[in-house]
Formats: sequence, structure tokens, C-alpha cells
Amino acid sequence: MPGNSRNASKRVTTKKGAAMGSGGKNRAGLKGRGKTLPADERPWHKGYSGTEKLPEKTARKQDKERRAAAAEGRAPKVGVPGSKDTTWGRGGGRGTSATRTTQQRGGRMQSRGPRVAPGRRSNPTKEGPELLLGRNPVVEALRASIPATALYVAQGIDIDDRVTEIVRTAGDRGIPILEIGRNELDRMTGGVLHQGVGLQVPPYAYENFDDLVAAALEQTAPLLVALDGVTDPRNLGAVIRSVAAFGAHGVFMPERRAAGITATAWRTSAGAAARVPVSQVVNLTRAIKTAQQAGFTVIGLDADGETDLYQLEAAVGPLLVVVGSEGRGLSRLVGETCDLRVSIPMSSDVESLNASVAAAVTLAEVTRRRIYG
Repeated sequence: MPGNSRNASKRVTTKKGAAMGSGGKNRAGLKGRGKTLPADERPWHKGYSGTEKLPEKTARKQDKERRAAAAEGRAPKVGVPGSKDTTWGRGGGRGTSATRTTQQRGGRMQSRGPRVAPGRRSNPTKEGPELLLGRNPVVEALRASIPATALYVAQGIDIDDRVTEIVRTAGDRGIPILEIGRNELDRMTGGVLHQGVGLQVPPYAYENFDDLVAAALEQTAPLLVALDGVTDPRNLGAVIRSVAAFGAHGVFMPERRAAGITATAWRTSAGAAARVPVSQVVNLTRAIKTAQQAGFTVIGLDADGETDLYQLEAAVGPLLVVVGSEGRGLSRLVGETCDLRVSIPMSSDVESLNASVAAAVTLAEVTRRRIYG
């Protein structure tokens, strides 16, 4: 074919001329941004102190992130001005989060906030957020001002005094209140009984062990409980509830191979975990020895113990009660470290008691001896 119309190297555009200036319109973009501010003065930085007012643009971005986090059922990636610690518990801070609320009309919850994405489930871990379930645990958590990132309320829930207080308190604190279907809440909780409400909270903050011992020694009759390998969070929650009921001053357990404060433990404690200091230690035997040096008499609950619980003279002084695991009881080193091994008299038809039941019986007897002698 004549010509070079199919030549790939043929120039098809005119030659570009000289670049023209902006006439000064882009002059501002050439200016320097000034000095770099320290982290505590940058509102968008996680180290921001929170003492200065947030710029309007930054405040909008943070509010948008909180709304997105509430809709997805997770903790927001931005902090709350004035509160860096997002954990909860007696060893943690007390933060809150701000977002929408829900109105109550005609006995039903009218949601004005985003809904939870379908199919999402709560997967509590030691590092991740927890979902507290049940009306009593949730109302206790809100009364204790525990930081929370979202409140889930099932549609068509029966309104009683506790639900009214839960919604009102959450609204006053600016906690997102999300109305979701009951089936969706069932999926989020894995079928656990929730009574139509769930409160999402950050990870639990444990008390420092040295502070736990020091605070107990300030009491007239110090009383602590140690758990040796209790792995069932329901037993942990039940022990904490007994500790609160009988006036003991704290609980501690090892960090590894033992239950921690989870949503299940919190619910079983019926909110007592908000009032009882709980500590985790690296080495339980070392912690027990520290308590002994501080003046505590250490007793270990053992079905074959040589000391009868109802003959325990040491109950009136500073006392540390060690409860063994559900299956094997006290470990060898812990048992050897205890000053006394105490048994609970039982009928010969019963081999042993549940760990939380044994703790409750022991604490009840210690309290009786201290009050009535």
C-alpha cells in the first residue's frame, strides 16, 4: 500500500511548546510547612495529649472512624482526646467513645445509628475487644464507667428497669447504641444467653500484683485468693463473685495456662469483676512466696489435706487461699509452697468439689470465724 499511514513511528501530534506559568495561583504550594510539631501537639498522632482543641477537619475524620468502627463491631483506630488508655479494669483507664444514640418509643428501640454488618461474629481474644452479655453484667459495667465502644440491643426486646438504665447511661456517655435483630445478636454471641443486650468493651486491664498485696495489707484482716491453673472462665467468674460476696480483697492467677477475664468470666461474676481487683502473675509460686514474705499465711485446698477447714485457726490473720485446677488440683510446687493443706469435710459419697464451690465454702468459713470467732 502506498504511503506510510501505517508507520508506527509517524508523529500524530504537534510538538509541545514551552510550559506556561500559573500566574501565581500555585504560589502557596511552594511555601514551607514550618517546623514539625512534637507528637503530643499533633491531633492526628496517637501520642496527642488531648489538651488542645481538635481542628475541625481532624475532628470530622475521627468521628467518621468511630462511626465506621461501630458499624463493623470493632474498636476505633483513633483515640479519645484526654484518654490514651483504652483498656478497662481496676488497673486501666476510664475512656469513653462518642457517637450516636438510640431513642425509645412505645416500648421499642428506635435506632438512629448504623447497623452491624450481617454475618459478623464476636471472636473475643486476650488482646481484642470483648462482648459483655446479660442485663446485670452490662448495667454493672456501665455503672462502673468501664470504657465501651458499642452497645447492641436486640429488636423487640422487653423493656424493664435495667434496659432503661442501660440505654440511658450509654446515651449519656456517648456510647454507640445499635439496634440489631435477635438472630444477628445470637450469631455474634455464638448462641450464648444474652438477654437481648451486649456491650463491647476493650481488653481488660489487670491490677499490678505488688499493688494488690499492698492494698490488701491496708485492710483490718487481709484476705486474698490465688487460682492454680483454673482454666474454665466460668469458674473464674464464680470465684470472683464469691470473693466480692465474702469481703476478700483480690484474686490473682498465672498468665499462662489459666483463664483470664473474658466476657464469659465477667458474665458469671454478675458484674463483681468491676469491684474486685484481679492480677495476673508470671510465676505463681514466686508470687505466693512474695505474699508469705509480706505476712500472709498460705493455705492450699486439697481433698487429702491434713488440716480440717473447720479447725483452721489461721483464718483470723492475713490469709491467702490457693484453689487448685478443676482436674488435678494443686500443682506440686504450689502445694509444697503452701504453709497448710486444708481439706473440706464431705460425705464419703462425694469425691471432690468444683473449684469455685470449694473456694466459696472456704471463704464463707473464714468470714464466719472472723465475725463470730
